[in-house]
Amino acid sequence: MKKEETNGGAQLPEPASLHSLYTGYIKKKILFLVVACLLLFILVVVATCTGSIAIPFNEVISSIFLFDRTGQGRIIWDVRMPRVMAALLVGAGLSLSGTVMQSVLRNSLASPYTLGLSSASAFGASFAIVFFGAGTSTTSTIIVSDSFTVAMSAFFFSALSTSMILLLTVLTKISPESMVLAGIAIGSIFSAGLTLMQYLADSVQLASIVSWTFGDLGRANWRALSLIALVLVPLSVLCSSYRWDFNAMDTGEESARGLGVRTGVVQIVGMVSASVLSAVIVSFFGTIAFIGLLGPHIARKLLGGDHRFLLVASPLIGAFLLLAADTVARTILAPMVLPVGILTSLLGGPLFISLLLAGRTR
Repeated sequence: MKKEETNGGAQLPEPASLHSLYTGYIKKKILFLVVACLLLFILVVVATCTGSIAIPFNEVISSIFLFDRTGQGRIIWDVRMPRVMAALLVGAGLSLSGTVMQSVLRNSLASPYTLGLSSASAFGASFAIVFFGAGTSTTSTIIVSDSFTVAMSAFFFSALSTSMILLLTVLTKISPESMVLAGIAIGSIFSAGLTLMQYLADSVQLASIVSWTFGDLGRANWRALSLIALVLVPLSVLCSSYRWDFNAMDTGEESARGLGVRTGVVQIVGMVSASVLSAVIVSFFGTIAFIGLLGPHIARKLLGGDHRFLLVASPLIGAFLLLAADTVARTILAPMVLPVGILTSLLGGPLFISLLLAGRTR
């Protein structure tokens, strides 16, 4: 066997050794993703079993794989599975959006929540409730009676917020890092608008606004989930097609240009894709904080910054975090169900601070 060559006294590994190291690197990443999928499936079963009516493990497995909707299978497919699927899709979508935003903006604090998209959606929802009469009351509860109008209004203002950030970027040529500050500024404007809507609302409308902004997976239905999936799947494929460009941009914008990456195109496509995805999600389920921050950061700590795997691991971790949080929210104060947005805000803040103190951000 040919001896290893030297360069300035330092030994260089043979090509065969480099290939072996790279193969081991890939296998470890794939193993991590397989284990993550397995743990997520286990959590799905546990979450489906958990509730006011305990359902045995074997019946849950049977109902899931056989699509049995008789007996307790009806509870699984009509009540619990929509909520479980909502946690998976919402958690994956928000985490994917956060990963893409952090990559194209090169800012570890970028997410749908910090860029003001959630504030814009909340303003849009409150606008529909106050001016379109989408909030009503029953004898015991306050509900949003016209969820479609609320969702469309929330999506419109969230898209408007994204357009404002991108327009400001084009007109002023600010750096990608400064886009986060622009998002915070625009988000504060919509937060002020939300306060104004609350001031103008009557008691029923005010209660409806507060109920919507909690961030609740209990409003999940198969039509909304189908729409989110139709947006999530193609945008995930689109973002994955830019995985090498994201890796190049991690080395810096100038270096990425030297490698032939059209950084401006990547930034626009990434921001628009992530913003549209998060806008659709938030418009249906309200403000769910920190998932778009925690998912990407935990994935980078466990798996590294290679976007070939990060764009898969981050959605898996985001889905796991939100499903775990929602399962706790459904059981911690049983029979009362706590909106998951409250729990993610309550627990996400301290967890993210611990990541910052541990130096685990990018």
